[in-house]
Amino acid sequence: MQELVPSATGLTKIVPMSVEDNSVNSLATRARQASFELSSASRALKDEALRAMADALESSMAEVLSANKIDVDQARETGTPEAMIDRLALDASRVAGMVGGLRKLVDLSDPVGEIVRGWNLANGVQIKQVRVPFGVVGMIYEARPNVTADAAGVCLKSGNASILRGSSSALYSNRAIVKALRSGLEASGLPVDSVSLVEGGHETTQQMMAARGLIDVLIPRGGAGLINAVVENSKVPVIETGTGNCHLFVDCAADLDIAEKIILNAKVQRPSVCNALETLLVHQEVAEDFIPRITDSLMAKGVTLHGNDKAVSLDSRIIAARSDEFNAEYLSLDLAVKVVSDIDDAIEHIRTHTTGHSETIVTNDMVASNKFVSAIDAAAVLVNASSRFVDGGEFGFGAEIGISTQKLHARGPMALQEMTSTKYVITGEGQVRS
Repeated sequence: MQELVPSATGLTKIVPMSVEDNSVNSLATRARQASFELSSASRALKDEALRAMADALESSMAEVLSANKIDVDQARETGTPEAMIDRLALDASRVAGMVGGLRKLVDLSDPVGEIVRGWNLANGVQIKQVRVPFGVVGMIYEARPNVTADAAGVCLKSGNASILRGSSSALYSNRAIVKALRSGLEASGLPVDSVSLVEGGHETTQQMMAARGLIDVLIPRGGAGLINAVVENSKVPVIETGTGNCHLFVDCAADLDIAEKIILNAKVQRPSVCNALETLLVHQEVAEDFIPRITDSLMAKGVTLHGNDKAVSLDSRIIAARSDEFNAEYLSLDLAVKVVSDIDDAIEHIRTHTTGHSETIVTNDMVASNKFVSAIDAAAVLVNASSRFVDGGEFGFGAEIGISTQKLHARGPMALQEMTSTKYVITGEGQVRS
């Protein structure tokens, strides 16, 4: 584009117009300005914006799917594993799920302004602890373009501007999604810079990690390499999401029909996600009957089993596992299997290999159940239920930012409340401290 400007001779000349600066610092500066307006926006206005964003995304489905096809085709051309392509790929139902996630947020309470606690001092001074937005939330994530809509929606409802740095593998998808979301924001009257997409190489990740004072909190979501790099190098405070080496222990008091049903769902329903089952532990008292049975069922679904010596001895179809496979997050139709001597052996194995995401016991023994729940340190501990339930949408949170496996501030599925901090509001009538 060009503009007319006066020249030194008084004649008008044509020069190129300046292109909008989309560097990380510029995006973050504009996002901070947007966050000031968002922090005081009413629930009605934010909900109107979410509806408009959902409508715009729904109307742009063809454009989003076309963009996603480019990303998927490029991924296949470069030999990307199918597990990662499954994370990357969108279809009409997945886009509809993104739209539905935004609309579900409309029905949820606004956390901003919620009084966490309050009390009065003896001198009449009133103290309240109130939820407030972080301000500007930065997300660095791999593949999964649905995260783009989920993160933008959760941040907006909780009064935060979001700066989204998806992976280059999902660039065209993310561009199309953010374009739709920003058009919805524009239609609602909220600042379009409430949602921004960062493009570029690894240097942009470095810039986001260095943008302390412009970005208030940074959330990495992806593989261990990405998460560790951000946690170790960021100058911006980080909420750590984690990988999912999720275990399931079949106790000697388990209903084996229930155990089989849960294992198949947790492993096979969608193996490429972080709450999928990766390690199966079986009590030795039921292993002789259960190992061949569950091997039949899993292999019929295309699962390859990698077991310890005892598991292999019970079914020759099980491949001998390397020691490092019990630390693996396969994200594929592979499953580590180990026969353990008792519940204490299972707990010790999980403590050694867990990533702190989701751990499950199947048992009808309440004593065993209570022992497992109290002994296992993870963001989610399940009893007789599939780890696939560990999800913000399944919890009734609407969309989610991710699953936090750290122990500070937020743990487990992160949704609206987890995207807030607090401040104290102190009200008096002229009291002074003596």
